[in-house]
Amino acid sequence: MEKTYRKEIRGAANWSIALSILMMATGCIALFAPAITGLAVTLMFGWLLIVSGVLHLVYAWYAERPGGVIWEILLGVFNAAIGVYLLTKPVLGLEALTLALALYLVAASAVEFVIAYELRPLAGSGWLVFDGIVTLLMAVFIGSGWPASSTFAIGTLVAVNIFFSGFTRLMMSIAVKHVVAVA
Repeated sequence: MEKTYRKEIRGAANWSIALSILMMATGCIALFAPAITGLAVTLMFGWLLIVSGVLHLVYAWYAERPGGVIWEILLGVFNAAIGVYLLTKPVLGLEALTLALALYLVAASAVEFVIAYELRPLAGSGWLVFDGIVTLLMAVFIGSGWPASSTFAIGTLVAVNIFFSGFTRLMMSIAVKHVVAVA
């Protein structure tokens, strides 16, 4: 029974290692074209907001209370309108998303620090602190150059974040394999 459990953990760790390497490769590719990456993120976010808006409108149809219907319609129209704006004015949308990304990175680094604190007795948890520090540094970098740096910053920061997230997961996966091998 225990051999099967260890084999499953090793298999999951191997998949995690493979996916981590793919994340790192994706980050490297995105780093070579930061403006394209930034515009792609803006356009993708625009489409996601449009889909979200449509889903809110559909949900409004099923809401039971009149207040719920009104709020769902308002949210649907608001999300769809912002999505259309991002698709029609991607450069200005990129500037807005760049500022939003800086705020997100601050929050993400705080979460990484909290998770690292909670997992501090486990092997590899220091890598979460490393990831949190890198993420916080990216937030400071993007905030200090905004809005002039929006053209390249969001693509560069997304690429670096993808790379270091993959690197962190790689190190954690290797640590898991090591713990299983030693146990």
